[in-house]
Amino acid sequence: MRVVIADDEPLARSGVETRLALHPDIQVVASCVTGKEAVKAICDLRPDLVFLDVQMPDLNGFDVLRKVPVDHLPLVVFLTAYDHYALQAFDVHAIDYLLKPVDEVRFARTLERARAQMKTAAAQQIEHRLRELLEQTKERVQATYETRFLVRTGRRVAIVPVEDVDWIEAAGDYVTLHVGNKSHMLRQTMSGLEVQLDPDHFIRVHRSAMVRASRICELESLPNREYLLRLSGGTKVRTSRRYSDRIERWL
Repeated sequence: MRVVIADDEPLARSGVETRLALHPDIQVVASCVTGKEAVKAICDLRPDLVFLDVQMPDLNGFDVLRKVPVDHLPLVVFLTAYDHYALQAFDVHAIDYLLKPVDEVRFARTLERARAQMKTAAAQQIEHRLRELLEQTKERVQATYETRFLVRTGRRVAIVPVEDVDWIEAAGDYVTLHVGNKSHMLRQTMSGLEVQLDPDHFIRVHRSAMVRASRICELESLPNREYLLRLSGGTKVRTSRRYSDRIERWL
């Protein structure tokens, strides 16, 4: 079984690769960081199976598959952090997905299903279901990003437009929205929030930080592929090596 992995998070890619390395009948033929790389790898290498991240900086997973000719379409397992709409769509169309962080038992079951499907005529049925899914999500996927936050404080609710947020900082099970000289606490994890924001506008630069791209006005290179970002309001945010690929792609 020839496999392509497409995910912009290094740890997610290496996690899938490590699990697949335990199976001698599987060959990872490409590991892609962007949607465009994934399209090229699928078209050029004709893999049997693709592990495909739903949210990538340039093309989301659905758009990747829309750019692949019908006769090149492989079996697909979507990788996703929590996205209610996407999970509901996968369930309706009986498409396999793995929820991040990936569970070992579910990964093993998903792999076995892929093996079984390759040996039967089920692959054609899956291709049909996948095409139905892409058609259904064509318009909706473009409109899934949050446009505002509702921040509750006692009996009051503050409405914070997403476009006003300069950067976001993790604080345990909460995140802090930094808006000019104000800040708002929101009960949400960073990973959960990341998939709700348009990756064209917000960049995850650290496990505990995400910045609005338009607010970055200066970068200082640091050792180990890290950067110190200066935002338009004067705030400095340090990136981590794990997320350096995202900053470099943005540049």
